[in-house]
Amino acid sequence: MEIAVENKGLTKEELLDLYNSDLDTLLELSKQFMSNNIEICSLVNARSGKCSQDCKYCAQSSHYRTDIETYPLIEPEKVLEAAKEAKAHGANHFAVVTSGKTPEEENFDKIIELIKEINKVDGLSSCASIGILNDEDAKKLAEAGLKRFHHNINTAESYYPNVCSTHTWKDRVETCKLVRKYGMELCCGVILGMGESVEQRVEMAMELAQIHPDSIPINILMPIPDTPFENYGDKIDEENVLRTLAIFKIANPDSVLRFCGGRMRLSEQGQEKALECCVEGIMTGNYLTTTGKSPEEDLKTVKKLGKNLLK
Repeated sequence: MEIAVENKGLTKEELLDLYNSDLDTLLELSKQFMSNNIEICSLVNARSGKCSQDCKYCAQSSHYRTDIETYPLIEPEKVLEAAKEAKAHGANHFAVVTSGKTPEEENFDKIIELIKEINKVDGLSSCASIGILNDEDAKKLAEAGLKRFHHNINTAESYYPNVCSTHTWKDRVETCKLVRKYGMELCCGVILGMGESVEQRVEMAMELAQIHPDSIPINILMPIPDTPFENYGDKIDEENVLRTLAIFKIANPDSVLRFCGGRMRLSEQGQEKALECCVEGIMTGNYLTTTGKSPEEDLKTVKKLGKNLLK
């Protein structure tokens, strides 16, 4: 099947046909929508654990007894230190991330302060991932100079009830709309391997195309002991991750696909193939409760592949 450069509007059936086509051919199709740039970002886990939500993949949920460190909102100087270090390692976006369904009212002014600390670092764009927003919160974040807001749909709408019962997929989409309303960039992606079907992976690609994020973070489930998904390590393999990434890029040619948590489940060859054909961004360093690659390793890979590192 030939795909025109302007391919928006492919049907679900067409995308499913592509998903099931020859893998090398599929990757070459997605490659035509790639730039030669790689965008590096990083984060700081600014408040950990004790979340009221029951997301079945998450170590930070208070519904499960996982062995993670919990702590309240960290101090501004720690955020500034982490942001400077991220910039020194090639990052151009830096996120402050907090656990919880919504930003707690008593902490909101402190979160604003953290964002302003990030904005002090020349050449670094501030990002926040602090939960579901209301209109007033979104407006305040924009007024504080927040450049980008991160809020995933996590999975297809049709599968969301299998993942979480304490909020809805539509709650998440409403937050994405508020981010756009107030002129911030949107980072919105998924977690693969939570038991979704191939058809639902295609649904995710199409739903994201409707949302049209600037950045689509791709997480691959890292099963956490003592969560409901602790035995879900076999729900997706490397080939199907690559197929999904290609479909996501084809359906979202203007969005930057970004490697995030769980990419270490892929082989080095698989990660490099994705960076050549589908993925134009990397979240470097460790994640919220799982480990990733060091910035030095990621920069080495960028150089090996002949990619341009966006400053």
